Amino acid sequence: MSSAETGTASDWWRTAVVYQVLLRSFADGDGDGVGDLAGLRARLPHLAALGVDAVWVNPWYPSPMVDAGYDVADYRDVDPAYGTLEEARAFVDEAHALGMRVLLDVVPNHTSDAHPWFRAALDGDESARARYLFRPGRDGDDGPGAEPPNDWDSSFRGPAWTRSTDPATGEPGEWYLHLFAPEQPDLDWSNPQVHAELLDVLRFWFDLGVDGFRVDVAHGLAKAAGLPDAEGADRRTQAHPGWDQDEVHDVYRAWRALADSYDPPRVFVAEAWVARRERLPLYVRPDELHAAFAFEPLHVAWREGPWRRVVERELAFSAASGAPSSWVLTNHDVVRQVTRYARQQPEEKGGNEWERARWPLSAPDLELGRRRARAAHLLVAALPGVLYVYLGEELGLPEVEDLPAAARVDPIFHRSGGTDPGRDGSRVPLPWTGEEPVAGTWLPQPPGWGALAAAVQEGDPSSVLSLYRASLGLRRRLWAGAGPLVWDDDAPAGVLAFHRAPQDGGLLHSWTTFEEPARLPDGAEVLLASRPELTGAGVLPPDTTAWWRLVHLPS
Repeated sequence: MSSAETGTASDWWRTAVVYQVLLRSFADGDGDGVGDLAGLRARLPHLAALGVDAVWVNPWYPSPMVDAGYDVADYRDVDPAYGTLEEARAFVDEAHALGMRVLLDVVPNHTSDAHPWFRAALDGDESARARYLFRPGRDGDDGPGAEPPNDWDSSFRGPAWTRSTDPATGEPGEWYLHLFAPEQPDLDWSNPQVHAELLDVLRFWFDLGVDGFRVDVAHGLAKAAGLPDAEGADRRTQAHPGWDQDEVHDVYRAWRALADSYDPPRVFVAEAWVARRERLPLYVRPDELHAAFAFEPLHVAWREGPWRRVVERELAFSAASGAPSSWVLTNHDVVRQVTRYARQQPEEKGGNEWERARWPLSAPDLELGRRRARAAHLLVAALPGVLYVYLGEELGLPEVEDLPAAARVDPIFHRSGGTDPGRDGSRVPLPWTGEEPVAGTWLPQPPGWGALAAAVQEGDPSSVLSLYRASLGLRRRLWAGAGPLVWDDDAPAGVLAFHRAPQDGGLLHSWTTFEEPARLPDGAEVLLASRPELTGAGVLPPDTTAWWRLVHLPS
């Protein structure tokens, strides 16, 4: 029974398995090539059989889809390509009936340029204009106000400012801020109307039955007073006036008060990228957000030393903050882990989304990548905290790196002049039936994906799907209620090993073998291995890269 099925535990979010759905890529219910609510509802039994406790749906709101729906035109409806508001309500009810909770994305940093507020702002409505960050430009060679108000760059390449047209004169006017695409103008969170609007949006979906939200760009929203120059600061490694400002915490205290007013309380998880790690606990204080993603597993090399350091840092963060660790191996913004792990990696940093800057890369060794990806999943599934699974991860899908330029839609690809492939390769629609390839999907499926389809993997004990079902079943039965993590410091070289005590006695040992063969402890029973033939084996075979096994030592 999942934590959602109990119906009484308000802290389900501390140990849950959460499945991330990019709706347009998950399942197509009407045959138009775009995933939708009908497809998601039809595949809910797949998620229930997988063993997840909650479904997180990326933005399903009406949108021009410049940035996969993260350019929201209406926060209180569903895009017609996905279905209707009534279908959304039915999906929430059906997920609940299967014992799964529902999380949505909320996008508070910016709207779409098609949002009624921004259209009114461009038309000269001063009240609407004050909800965004319009500023006069600096004087330049091309005349007064011809240069952007400051030196900030967009996360999607290029300047973070676009010049508007004066509605009265038709001449170039003020500039507006967009920390992402020009079609995603940033809201001005110093305006009380913005605060009130987003609180009401949250209330709308909470009242519909949604159990919580993943907060997009949670470190955004507030900007430094006066919008000073960044002077070359890299927002990922240095303090930046556009990110992680103290005033953002006033927003989240108000949100938490709203969430706590519901019975059961609703929850929030933060996507917060902070340059100074010591600031991340500020987002998960008892009166703010409930959890924050652990992003280091997206970047760490496949080595036992770097992985141990990552785990230790995340567990220390959890102990200090009281928030659960939230483990993520991939998501809609990064290269899928099968492909990340398929190339030789430096000692500390592994392949990740930043490897796109070195694109095109050498051909990946996908067999190696799949072995490592299977082991990585089993490693994080055994760790304390929350586990996130991205759509298709349970099928072992690789990154699609050879999408034709004409098929790519990510603004990162287009704003980089094609030098950065962007994120489309991790968003190709899932294969379900084994038909190869499915024609007309919004991003083309590559040849060979039919063999990875859910229907093909069903019932195959060696498949990635079977591995995920077995691991999540064991996680729910043994790991979720197990004691704290204790390192097995006497493990052989090349092995990352720890144990936890389950409620039914004995010890559960997680062994991840990165390099060298290693013999099991005497009396050990292998309950689960990354390859079925290793279950019960006393010694791993010579090719041991990325083997994982769950070992039970009786008390």
